[in-house]
Amino acid sequence: MTRRNSAVILTALVALAAFASATFLYQRHERQQAAEQAAAKLDVMVRAHSPVIGPADAAVTIVEFFDPACEACRAFYPHVKQILAAYPREVRLVIRYVPFHQEPSVAGVQILEAARRQQRFEPVMDALMQSQPVWASHSNPAAERAWEFARAAGLDLEQARAYVATGAVDKLLEQDVADLKAVGVRTTPTFFVNGRQLPEPDPSVLLAMVKSEAERLRKAP
Repeated sequence: MTRRNSAVILTALVALAAFASATFLYQRHERQQAAEQAAAKLDVMVRAHSPVIGPADAAVTIVEFFDPACEACRAFYPHVKQILAAYPREVRLVIRYVPFHQEPSVAGVQILEAARRQQRFEPVMDALMQSQPVWASHSNPAAERAWEFARAAGLDLEQARAYVATGAVDKLLEQDVADLKAVGVRTTPTFFVNGRQLPEPDPSVLLAMVKSEAERLRKAP
C-alpha cells in the first residue's frame, strides 16, 4: 500500500469518526430538547385542580384529554383501567376535560366534578361510561338523564346541583379549555405519557408506552 493510499484511507477514517461524533452529539441534543419540551408540556397538562386516579407520586403520569360524551373515550376507558390495575404503584391518570360535544359534555363534567367532591368520582365515572349511549347520543342527546345514572351510582343530587351552581366547575372548564388549546389538542381522547403524546389511537400502543417508561424509570439510578 502506498503512502498516498494510506493518507487517503486515514483521511476517510478521520472524516467518518468526525461524522459519527457529530451525529451522536446531534442525537443527544435532540433527546435533551425533546425531554425539555415534554417537561414543559407536562407543566401545562397537569394542574392542581385536575382529577387524579392512582398514587400522587407515581413515576409515570398518563394525561388524558377526555370528553365524557366522546364515544372513543368510552371505548378506551376499560383499557385505561386495566393499565392502572397492572401498575397500581407506578402509574397515575390525570384527567383534563374537553367539552367538544357541548351540552352533554358540560353536563358530564359537572356531574363528575360534583362526584369528586363527594368522593364518588370512580363509581360515577363507571356509570356515565356505561350509560353514555343513552344520555350522550349524538343524534338525540339527553344530558339530563346522565344525572339519573349518577344518582344510581351514589351521587347526592341536591348537593351536586348546589355545587355546580357555585360556578366552580365553569372556572375549571375555562382553564382546561385554555390548556388544551395551548397543547394543541384537537381530538379526544388524546393521551400523553410523561409528556410524550400517544402517536396513534391504539390501546396496545398506550400500554407499550407505559410499560417502556415504567421499565426505564426502574433502571434509572
